Amino acid sequence: MSNTFQVDLRGIVDLLSHHLYASPRVYVRELLQNAVDAITAAGGPGLVSITTGADALRVSDNGIGLTEAQVHELLATIGRSSKRDELGFARHEFLGQFGIGLLSCFMVADEIRVHTRREGSAAVLWTGYSDGRYSVAPGDEREPGTTVTLLPRRGSEHLLSRTTVRELAALYGSLLPVRVEVDDVPVTTGTLPWTGRDPGAYAEEVFGFRPLDVVPLEVPQAGLTGVAFVLPTPVNPAARGGHRVYLKRMLLAESVEGLLPEWAFFARCVVDSSELRPTASREALYDDSLLADTREAIADQLRGWLVRLASTDPRRLGEFLSIHHLGVKALALHDDEMLRLVEQWVPVETNMGMVTLAEFRERHGVLRYAAGHDEFRQLASVAAAQDLGVINGGIVYTADIVERLATVDEDVRVERLEPADVAARFAAVDTETELRLRPFLTVVQRRLDRLGCEVVVRGFDPPTVPALYLVSRAAAFSEQFTASRDVADDVWAGVLDALSHTVATDRPQLVLNHRNALVRRITALGDPDLAGLAVESLYGQALMLGQHPIRPADAALLTSSFMGLLDRAVPGEDR
Repeated sequence: MSNTFQVDLRGIVDLLSHHLYASPRVYVRELLQNAVDAITAAGGPGLVSITTGADALRVSDNGIGLTEAQVHELLATIGRSSKRDELGFARHEFLGQFGIGLLSCFMVADEIRVHTRREGSAAVLWTGYSDGRYSVAPGDEREPGTTVTLLPRRGSEHLLSRTTVRELAALYGSLLPVRVEVDDVPVTTGTLPWTGRDPGAYAEEVFGFRPLDVVPLEVPQAGLTGVAFVLPTPVNPAARGGHRVYLKRMLLAESVEGLLPEWAFFARCVVDSSELRPTASREALYDDSLLADTREAIADQLRGWLVRLASTDPRRLGEFLSIHHLGVKALALHDDEMLRLVEQWVPVETNMGMVTLAEFRERHGVLRYAAGHDEFRQLASVAAAQDLGVINGGIVYTADIVERLATVDEDVRVERLEPADVAARFAAVDTETELRLRPFLTVVQRRLDRLGCEVVVRGFDPPTVPALYLVSRAAAFSEQFTASRDVADDVWAGVLDALSHTVATDRPQLVLNHRNALVRRITALGDPDLAGLAVESLYGQALMLGQHPIRPADAALLTSSFMGLLDRAVPGEDR
């Protein structure tokens, strides 16, 4: 009796091969899933026997088998529930879906034969063709079970060869609780290799690295057991590492994402679960509430491992943090225990060297930080000379961690460094010197007024620094506001003009260091033009050393002051 599938089979096969499955190689996994499910339903000891040959591939099992009615229902109507309650297939012990799984074989075969018999029923032979036809006929009487025979499609013969089939059967099914043989050679081990004496050797085999440490994982609600291997080398936190996931001992995929939170990029996992759900392709995990709970449970176990290291093995913790500090810092932004661990163990860059936040707080009392890396570079040495400890908050996560410490511990004092904090520690010149410098300051202030900069003279260490360009937050905002108003169209310029009275008018300061010998010589110059050129040059140097933005007016001043000094330094006939 010849029939046709109740779908467009060619369209389904195209959908499977181009949109559902990543590779036609998964047909071996689908056949193993069907065989193991049938054996599980039968409830006895199981055997899956795979036989390769030049003309066909045969996969036999001693499972429950199908009746003729079930053959018509499961193999002809795609999309209907294929694990029927009367077969026991609705229970969670089973791996796949028989109908879709069998159709995947049409990616490598033009003809599929299913010879099956259930206890107490007659044997049935179902034959399906890639053009959409199928037939059902009486089968040869035999022991209960099922044999699936694939006749290869032209160009797919290599996928049904002995070498490929043995490799794929071992890859997908080596851990299955039933015996699987390929041409009478077993490929199943029946044990979880990562539970052996040396799980590090297993990590080296499957991931290619010897782990820094191995963290046992267990999530009972997901029926999950496994291990997390800690990477021994740094890895890009943005890289999404994949994990080896088994469902009921069948390999789901070798690079599954979404099992760990993003901050745990330093670990690669191998797990087996009986409750997590696969996606339709059975090559990824279905992102439901159970997966979310599992991800959080694994995160708790990794967090607990880190906390235990802090109390039991500080040396190993230090080794780990030197490699993966970014992941721990990311976690500290949300987790109080990790925040304390970072405070006690993770060194941060300061102008007093690399120290932990706990050590810095003990020495200086206040966690004072520069918000940006450039600001830190500009002020670090000067602040250190004033015995002012400063943390480089421009390093990723550092400023956020410092601020968060103050929110969870009222005893922690945190201050963002302002240039005024540094300037407040500078020594004012004496009254006599101040009076003597007034003519000089009047001249140079007139030169820098057009740039919106105030010139002051102070004494500070180190004396090797001739000048600093200091911009408060208010001054920086005022500069940005003015620049935006200058380039805005008429409508927005009017709006900004209306708001201008609310904007602070603080001006940046060029602080000349009176303890610097060159500055003292410049202030003593009797030539106002030369003194102006020299201060303009110091202004340009301070901008560049502090890595401040160079505006067109600043660039023009740098050029004119440089050329002016060269003109004064190089004698010529026209002088």
